[in-house]
Amino acid sequence: MSADSAIAAPPRAASVGFSDVGRAFSIRSRRKPDATRDVLSGVRLEVGAGEIVAIIGASGCGKSTLLRIAGGLDAPTSGAVSIDGNPVRHFDPRTAVGFQEPRLLPWRSIADNVALGVPRGTPRVGARQNVDRLIELVGLTESAGLRPREVSGGMAQRAALARALCRRPGVLLLDEPFGALDALTRLKMQDLLIDIHTAEPTTILLVTHDVDEALQLADRVVLLARSEPEGPASVSQIVTVPGHRPRDRGSAELAELRARLLDGLGVDRHGTAHGVAAVTTIPHYPY
Repeated sequence: MSADSAIAAPPRAASVGFSDVGRAFSIRSRRKPDATRDVLSGVRLEVGAGEIVAIIGASGCGKSTLLRIAGGLDAPTSGAVSIDGNPVRHFDPRTAVGFQEPRLLPWRSIADNVALGVPRGTPRVGARQNVDRLIELVGLTESAGLRPREVSGGMAQRAALARALCRRPGVLLLDEPFGALDALTRLKMQDLLIDIHTAEPTTILLVTHDVDEALQLADRVVLLARSEPEGPASVSQIVTVPGHRPRDRGSAELAELRARLLDGLGVDRHGTAHGVAAVTTIPHYPY
């Protein structure tokens, strides 16, 4: 196979299966040397090849832990995770991870940072062509020679996405990838991710705290929640998002789903958290 034909073929999207996944962490102390804290329990989820699935839930409910388990960066205490029916391996090469921070090497150019994602053994010519293609895909061709300090946060995050895609993953794991960006840049990055998925239709698992982002990007939204305040989290709801991407952010149908998911997170449609009294008066401050 020539280098040109190798880079022309899109990555083959893979399915992901979570079978009764649980994760407990040791919280040893002198009084309780064998104590553990259950974070996840009985998580069952099937993600189809090429699907975008968003995972939401309250802070500390195990969203990032579940993502790490899917990539082989952590191991479940119970249950199993598979990719295309085969068990996930340690640092599974079938996956790539995108974090909230771009994590670019400051002494390397944008292009050289993207090239860090190229799998070992890739022919040099094919690797360079693939890097150039992905840099163009994320709109950084004119900035490829710049250092990370010379580009904006949004541009750095685009470079990080290109680096992850360089691995040609069957599953792309994104942990709050736009959480550190300002609101306008975040919206633009959401649109870019849709364009990227169209060009590189890999499977995406996306952890986010932003319900609107989940509804804009995902085919399905998975809500993790605890049945008891100090208990482990499991899948509470799975919501199928109607319509094709890009979606109308002002859609009444999405607004209703948003209210449903916020209610599952403990926030009603008027923005009042359960158990927290609403403020009816605005206190006066001497400005």
